[in-house]
Amino acid sequence: MKILTFTGKTPSEALKKAKMEIGDEGMLIETKEIQKKALGRDGLYEIVIGIDEDMIPATYQKATKPLSKQQPIKDKSQDVLYDISNAARQISEISKVVDDPLEKYMGPTAGLQERSLQAAVEPTELKEIKSEINKLTDKVKIIQNMFWDEKAPDLERQIPPEFAEIYRLASQSGMNKEHLDMLMQITLEHMPLKMRENSSTVKRYFQTILRKMVPIRRETPPAMGTKKVIMLVGPTGVGKTTSIAKLAARYSFLMEKKYKVGLVVLDTYRIGAVEQLMQYARMMKLGIETVVDPPEFSHALDSLKYCDYILIDTMGSSPYDKNKIEKIYECLNANTTEYHVDVVLVMPSSIKYEDLKVTYENFSSLGIDTLMFTKLDETMGFGNIFSLAYETKKPISYFSVGQEVPEDLVTASSDFLVECLLHGFNRSKA
Repeated sequence: MKILTFTGKTPSEALKKAKMEIGDEGMLIETKEIQKKALGRDGLYEIVIGIDEDMIPATYQKATKPLSKQQPIKDKSQDVLYDISNAARQISEISKVVDDPLEKYMGPTAGLQERSLQAAVEPTELKEIKSEINKLTDKVKIIQNMFWDEKAPDLERQIPPEFAEIYRLASQSGMNKEHLDMLMQITLEHMPLKMRENSSTVKRYFQTILRKMVPIRRETPPAMGTKKVIMLVGPTGVGKTTSIAKLAARYSFLMEKKYKVGLVVLDTYRIGAVEQLMQYARMMKLGIETVVDPPEFSHALDSLKYCDYILIDTMGSSPYDKNKIEKIYECLNANTTEYHVDVVLVMPSSIKYEDLKVTYENFSSLGIDTLMFTKLDETMGFGNIFSLAYETKKPISYFSVGQEVPEDLVTASSDFLVECLLHGFNRSKA
């Protein structure tokens, strides 16, 4: 008996083919699904027919093998490849070539040796290429920097081209020129010669110096049995009231210990400010007191003596409005309690260094303890902040980086300020 197979998209199609090839004399032995039908692909069925050899029509020309000797197409392909390999080997032997030219493609380790060789060679080559590209990039950068406007700053010694980029970045940040020249002088004097080979190492060294020169006051919670009284002062529109709300939320909910917070409002000039802070106090369930005249200041602090933090909002004032600043001073001077009032000068980061300095000088009569900068998300230059903190030696305590309460408040760090100064404000790094 001969065993024949026929295939079709359906069993009936395969059977139809069988009838056309060998007629009705065969016997259906088995029906198999070889390939399932799927999206964009037809199914494939195979039927196995048994038939006496004498009954096979003369017209049936299909070359067949017994089913036991038939092989899957994949195996057949391997046989073909094996034959090609053998042919190549024979040709190699004839031509005295020892290595089989197809072995590396056809053998069991085909490609592995080549890939392992590439893995061993490519990283080194890539490293060398990357290194050369970096060197070229640095050279191009240096050439570009040779055309900068400040290429000949008024220093005792000439600034090498490798320092040009960092000088340009710092200069464009709004940093005071005297401070920048002083920093460059220090960098040139103390930087090891080997580190001057490229602008990247120069930049890292310059960053390190900047970090060390920014005065920062780290946030410390009140000691057991004590309290912190913090007064925010500054020009109008810098965000003092919003900053008070951020601090209140931070101390009340965001720190490891939940502190009791009370609010005092001196900003009775602006009804909107009082209502805004009243609303924050209601939302956070905080005690709040208002002060109209200086003698009421001590009474307000006493009323909130159960609190760990007392935050005081003051009326905004032009740096040149001496009367309003004097009014705040009278409140401070009228403090008869045992509590020390920590005065924080709040200023926007978006004004130039000269204006920051004037603001500081005019509010300095209040005894400024720390600096707080707002609106960091509204400016591209931060050298003015560095210069003011460096010039006044007053530490920075907080940065406000947006309007959201309480998320957009950042405890000050030199790393963050220097990052902003050299690379711009990045909210993800706040």
